[in-house]
Amino acid sequence: MPDLGSSLRAVVKKVARAGRIDARTVDDIVKDVQRALLQADVNVELVMQLSSKIRERALKEKPSAGASPREHVIKIIYETLVEIIGKGVDVPLKEQKILMVGLHGSGKTTTVAKLARFFQRKGMKPAVICADTYRPGAYDQLKQLCERIGVSCYGGEKAPLKIVKDGMKTLKGDVIIVDTAGRHALEKDLIKEMKDLDALLKPDQKILVLDAAIGQVAGTQAMAFNDAIGITGVILTKMDGTARGGGALSAVAETGAPIAFMGTGETLEDLERFDPDGYISRLLGMGDIKSLIEKAEESLAEGELDVEAVLKGRFTLEDMYKQLEAIGKLGPLKQVMQKVPLGMEVPEDAYEVTKDKLKKYKVIMDSMTDEELKEPKIIGSSRIKRIALGSGTSTENVRELLKYHKMMQTAMKGLRGGKFPMRKLMKKFKM
Repeated sequence: MPDLGSSLRAVVKKVARAGRIDARTVDDIVKDVQRALLQADVNVELVMQLSSKIRERALKEKPSAGASPREHVIKIIYETLVEIIGKGVDVPLKEQKILMVGLHGSGKTTTVAKLARFFQRKGMKPAVICADTYRPGAYDQLKQLCERIGVSCYGGEKAPLKIVKDGMKTLKGDVIIVDTAGRHALEKDLIKEMKDLDALLKPDQKILVLDAAIGQVAGTQAMAFNDAIGITGVILTKMDGTARGGGALSAVAETGAPIAFMGTGETLEDLERFDPDGYISRLLGMGDIKSLIEKAEESLAEGELDVEAVLKGRFTLEDMYKQLEAIGKLGPLKQVMQKVPLGMEVPEDAYEVTKDKLKKYKVIMDSMTDEELKEPKIIGSSRIKRIALGSGTSTENVRELLKYHKMMQTAMKGLRGGKFPMRKLMKKFKM
């Protein structure tokens, strides 16, 4: 089953390639949007409401000045999808106490460490208290995760309230994050424990962690936790690997609980602020430059990645290596490229660049002349043989590098426009 992003990007391409936008074309587009949302587990009634809104606006509204009918329809789809996932919430970068809650299996403990790492990357000093005495090994797991990133972690006692009280006295940090016990269901004893911890800690933020894979059930859980202690934000985990993320997002939005962060992978770096506009823009293939630049500022030393060069599509062999090396620090290449506005899909095998391959590519490029690095087109058979011999690799390895460069260069052309200039469209509609 295709994920929501690939399904919606197919819809955008269909609109872009449409010869004309008439009632029949709009009906086809609406059906494709319906199918994409239903496959992502979005509530049927909500999907029907959205479909009606897209159809009505597409047929009745006139395009804004300078926009074509195709661009107008894409803008309508974009705006309607942003509506269904509500508003995000910014957890401020200031001294504060955060209470983390959630059911067993939601990924809460790992998310606590991810959140600590998020504040750490922002230059703050987080500290963690493990008040989960219900799950065996919870403290050991959280302590190990915190040690990996150099964050203090307090816990190991039997009484949650005493742990928090003592932890507050012991730990020094400007952001105190408290992990609490989860259960298989929101039972009376769990609610009482959360309320007692809430009264003791007096947290600035009460964040609920939910597994996006549960789909629409996320809405019911968000409502229950909100009724119990009043939630200030939600973190949705596993948003990178579930086909039901759309259902979870829309269901949580319907409860009025704002989404603060998304878990986008397995490492402690894979937590990012939730921005509805950026998220939908990324799903539609329009990228999320705001998020990419924020990540780059956190992860890279000045001058390591020329973001403007990437966006302009400049791509010599020299640039390719520098950019891939820098992108490696930003996270998996696939996640990074999804944040870049492209007029086409990047082939799957373009993501399969391992560290070993990068090392081999560097050795090969060290055997090239400056002219060859700047103008790869001049590299013919005789040059390939010379480069292979000089680098101690094979001609197949050199051709693989050149093929990879060409594939990435073609992908980067999407940044400058092409048949469907995404960046131009985004600028036009201030997306």
